[in-house]
Amino acid sequence: MYKRCYGKINLGLDVCFRRDDGYHELAMIMLPITFYDELIIDKALYPRFSSNKSYVQSNPDNTITKAIAYLREKYQFKENFDIRLNKHIPTRAGLAGGSSDGAMCILAVNELLDLRMSDEELKEAAMAVGSDVYFCLLGKPAVVKGTGDIVEPFDFKLDPWILLVKPKVGVSTKKSFETLDLKRCDHPDITAIRNDIINDDYQGMITKIANSLEEPSFRLVPQIKTIKDELLTLGLDVALMSGSGSTVFGLSNDEKIIDQSQKIMAKKGYFVRKVKVVR
Repeated sequence: MYKRCYGKINLGLDVCFRRDDGYHELAMIMLPITFYDELIIDKALYPRFSSNKSYVQSNPDNTITKAIAYLREKYQFKENFDIRLNKHIPTRAGLAGGSSDGAMCILAVNELLDLRMSDEELKEAAMAVGSDVYFCLLGKPAVVKGTGDIVEPFDFKLDPWILLVKPKVGVSTKKSFETLDLKRCDHPDITAIRNDIINDDYQGMITKIANSLEEPSFRLVPQIKTIKDELLTLGLDVALMSGSGSTVFGLSNDEKIIDQSQKIMAKKGYFVRKVKVVR
């Protein structure tokens, strides 16, 4: 069975407050993008995991491993799987590559074993694997709240080109949250951004998007701010870090600007990719 594991960008990310349980309350606009890992999984006599990237291993931190372990415990099946992951989305990039891998593994096992999981059971499995996994499982533009457990899909009719640019170094989400100062960081109005999107107001949207985690991530990896400034200088309409970084994305309705910027940023040694929102 073949699954595309689509990445995402955050068109807005507000860290609202720190909860009593130690987690942070979030409000985000998340969009699936046409950049994906490839998961090939089938039933097998013995478990096997392989990847095109040597750093991707079948260990307890791997979201695919977590997904299978959760489902095996929940549904008590004995089957093993032969899994091949063709990894294209960089790690520690703020693009939810690992989360999407785990989400598609849940869907694949559900289909392969005919588990007939309900929507609520799929959600429970996704949340057990990771905070962005439920969004990736649904795979639609959405407002995402709480710890990722509240996902409210909406129509995204705008069609800008998106340029992803990532420095070689990544950002630890844990460190980004640990160094976050809620009084200093941006707090975008997620509802207002959503309303602009629904009303096809591109200009209104780009004036409002922001990310609470930019400030700590800029301090952890200064290159992120450098990339953001460079993209704006090159003429993109807006540039923003995705998630906790280290990927920065720029938006433009002019494909020529995107293509020219892609060439320039690639020559500087950055990872670059031109994408769209998944339709």
